[in-house]
Amino acid sequence: MFWCASLFLAGCHSSSAPVAYRPQPLAEKINYHIVSSGETLFSIAWRYETDAKKLASINGIRSVDKIYIGQKISLDGGRDPASKSSSWVEPRKTTHPTVSNTQKLKNDKPLPLLSLSWRWDWPTKGKISKKFNSSKLFKGIDIESYPGASVAAAAPGLVIYAGSGLRGYGKLIIIKHSGTFLSAYAHNKKIFAKEGQLVKAGQKISEVGGDLVQPKRLYFEIRKNGKPVDPLRYLPKI
Repeated sequence: MFWCASLFLAGCHSSSAPVAYRPQPLAEKINYHIVSSGETLFSIAWRYETDAKKLASINGIRSVDKIYIGQKISLDGGRDPASKSSSWVEPRKTTHPTVSNTQKLKNDKPLPLLSLSWRWDWPTKGKISKKFNSSKLFKGIDIESYPGASVAAAAPGLVIYAGSGLRGYGKLIIIKHSGTFLSAYAHNKKIFAKEGQLVKAGQKISEVGGDLVQPKRLYFEIRKNGKPVDPLRYLPKI
């Protein structure tokens, strides 16, 4: 089921009720997405809790790093009669690929092989201030650390997103660890990892402190086959 409320799952702070707890809209009303500046297929897949390769397959996109501003991305495989195809609309002459580091991602760097003995590790030191709760649209955990604390890759992998284009996450890093698992690190103060970069487990990728209201927190997610799962099922017990 595709819905856009997951975009805000990390929560925004305002005088009104946090968007993380607002009722989600009906999923059937959202069956396609129009690409805007700065988006990648990975960030769109993250927004709708699906897999980038699945979206590429549905839309007949040969390379996940080749999407364009104004392109219509089908989320459910349905064909929009107003479009020339189910995959995209004709881009204007002034449009450009939305991925700035196309060459890096085109190289398809091999992911580090995950052995049977491989384990997740904590991205930063601190206590859990908020736990995973899918019924309340909170799809990760808050780790209370301190401003400026180092954030490390929870496992070896490839950085597929590093930026602030996903509203509600602040400065965000997404790492692909295998064909199954992704992890995300949100509300960073500083980002040191770059898209297309291979990182080792424990390697520093950012610093805590990007949330002005809760500067001590790091928001952390693990997704399995595009779907959020409880990180505490995978992280070592403390």
